[in-house]
Amino acid sequence: MAAEAKKEIQLEIAHVLFIDIVGYSKLSINDQRAAIDELTQTVRASEQFQNAEAAARLIKIPTGDGMALVFYKSPEEPVKCALEIGRALKGRRQLRMGVHSGPVSGVIDVNGQANLAGAGLNTAQRVMDCGDAGHILLSKRIADDLGEYEHWRPLLHDLGECEVKHGTRVSIVNLHADEVGNPQLPKKFRAQKKHRAQMRWAVTTLALLALATILAGIAVFSRNRGRSTLAAPEKSIAVLPFENRSEDKANAYFADGVQDEILTHLSRIADLKVISRTSVMQYKSGVVRNLREIAQQLGVAHVVEGSVQRAGSKVRVNAQLIDAMSDAHLWAQTYDRDLADVFAIQTEIAEAIAAQLQAKLSPREKAAIKQPPTNDITAFDLYTRAKNLFLTAYGSSTGSADLLHAADLLNEAVARDRSFFDAYCQLAFTNYGLYSTGFDHTPARLAQADAALQAVARLRPDAGETHLARARHFYFGYLDYGGALAELEVARRIIPGDPWVAALQGFIERRQGRWDESMRDLERSIELDPRNIHTLQQAALSYQFLRGYPKAKSKLARVLAFEPNDAVTRVSYAFVELDWKADTRPMHQAIDSIRATNAAAVPSIANYWLVCAMAERDGAAAQNALVTSGENPITTLGATDNMNFNRPFIEGLIARLMKDESKAQSAFTAARAEQEKVVQAQPNYGPGLCLLGLIDAGLDRKEDALREGRRAIELLPVEKDALGGIAIIKYFAMIAAWVGDKDLACQQLAIATQHPCDLSYGQLKLLPFWDPLRGDPRFEKIVASLAPK
Repeated sequence: MAAEAKKEIQLEIAHVLFIDIVGYSKLSINDQRAAIDELTQTVRASEQFQNAEAAARLIKIPTGDGMALVFYKSPEEPVKCALEIGRALKGRRQLRMGVHSGPVSGVIDVNGQANLAGAGLNTAQRVMDCGDAGHILLSKRIADDLGEYEHWRPLLHDLGECEVKHGTRVSIVNLHADEVGNPQLPKKFRAQKKHRAQMRWAVTTLALLALATILAGIAVFSRNRGRSTLAAPEKSIAVLPFENRSEDKANAYFADGVQDEILTHLSRIADLKVISRTSVMQYKSGVVRNLREIAQQLGVAHVVEGSVQRAGSKVRVNAQLIDAMSDAHLWAQTYDRDLADVFAIQTEIAEAIAAQLQAKLSPREKAAIKQPPTNDITAFDLYTRAKNLFLTAYGSSTGSADLLHAADLLNEAVARDRSFFDAYCQLAFTNYGLYSTGFDHTPARLAQADAALQAVARLRPDAGETHLARARHFYFGYLDYGGALAELEVARRIIPGDPWVAALQGFIERRQGRWDESMRDLERSIELDPRNIHTLQQAALSYQFLRGYPKAKSKLARVLAFEPNDAVTRVSYAFVELDWKADTRPMHQAIDSIRATNAAAVPSIANYWLVCAMAERDGAAAQNALVTSGENPITTLGATDNMNFNRPFIEGLIARLMKDESKAQSAFTAARAEQEKVVQAQPNYGPGLCLLGLIDAGLDRKEDALREGRRAIELLPVEKDALGGIAIIKYFAMIAAWVGDKDLACQQLAIATQHPCDLSYGQLKLLPFWDPLRGDPRFEKIVASLAPK
């Protein structure tokens, strides 16, 4: 804003009245406007407002569901104004009001609108938040000033302290007379009173717990004090999920989309550190947020909060930028527009926030922020729903179905708008995900992914997102690491704030066997997306491959610190003990706990349950795990392989575990018929051919099994894929063991265990797949070499 277009207001003591319309969010947009208009007219008609406005010593700030009035002459002004408003609207409109005196500062723009910040404004709002409908609450500071006058004293009723944001306590006084105010004790105080009564019964126990906590805190502080003292970069920000204030709860997707688009705009600015949406999704709207704690957890200095209300062809978006450490509101704005203008609103919000943080924008970044994602609201809704599905698919018990549904939604979106660039990017990513995970490793799925990429390149050939999409094409579609890394190098220069750029580079380097570089780039991605469960799990998995088990547990413990009920992470954490020490007890206990308390999550851990049951030689439990898996494929007989074992094959393994060889042979025969179709459709797919070799080994088709295993190694050598290639060598060793070639089996195991991989002391010692080798000195030496030191 030009210098002549604003007037600076120096820091000074003001007397602030905060007014909130009770039940505002439940009103329709038309009723909300009527309520605001009625309140505004009442305020303007009050004597205190008119006197202060005439003296040019008043600022009125809309807050979305009410307003703040800032007076400068006397602490009596806001209190008298509150009484006037309360009397005028008694029986017509429910309000709650809070009053405080304190420092404020801000600007008045050319439109006469004011934006203020400071403790005076914030504390007045906190005081108001302690009340219910009808309450006029004062801070103790302003009540003490009024108490100097005899005529105020009968109206002042001390309530004591109320806990507000960040654990701060504010002393509150209730102002009420016969005809105005609310004499009832506010709900927050009643809850505090009840809590204190309960606490008196537990004082001894709490004292002991407090002592234990202090001792533990000293230990934690000694470990983490270096990290806790690091200040967040000044130009760092997290855009928290926006509240959906629409009557139609289905519009929650729309609110998510508005928030995500603002976040995406900001992440395109290289001068800003912006936390990825995956990490902020967990701070859901509609709950009390401790912004200081959230900022510390995410490593940022600022947060954005907001709300979206959609009704018919209208939309209201409210957004505010907050300094997380001081809780100061640096900027706030409410937009009432036609629904079609929502994309322009997103741009305006991003530009305003960037300006407040004094971020430097290149011409490319300015153009990117101004470009709307689409002009089709329905297409935008479809895209947002698909993106939400994609973000949770990899940790979901319905991951394959979720990715397929996301692809269908995105196809609908681009059918409505053939120029919807972001939707094409997401469609390409989703299809490559289906292909690379083996959920749908078919030429048809790869062709769909490549077609989406062609649309991306056609629409914006030079965009950073286009180069990222090409990198995914080379990596997920064709294992072309050089091509992928070249594209990522370009993407990093254009969109350095996208955590996927660093994560994808880390995954590629891991496939290349460049473990140090891989861990460096995964850590960089985690810095930008500190609560991305998938990336943290993958970092932990890398440490497991490297047999750095304490570090693996540390990464998983970091997830459990903010998502203690994540079933996959809980079982993965326990699985480390099986790998490291051949101890299945922690894993067994974790699975039993999840089965008892979170039945819906059990399918997502069925693979782990199956491996645990196999390690414990419990055929009944293994069968239950397979039944629980439902339609989800079993993807590993260890930590992770992406092999996609078909169901009859697993049934054969369980039958063999239960000493039912006839049933095992029948199951393996069915498995072979099913797997032959996969190999015929994908003759050069190493994992598919390797599984056929395992099945043939189970059927004692020795020559076929060994030939298929060797061919699988040729198709996916370690030099091409350090993870997938070692996995095939591991299964080739298993093939050799099953057909009785112990020399070959031990030779292949020796090769595999010399590389980072999921083969571990616990798996070799406990899993029945290696029983044919037990007692062989060469095998026992390999097992002993992996034992915990």
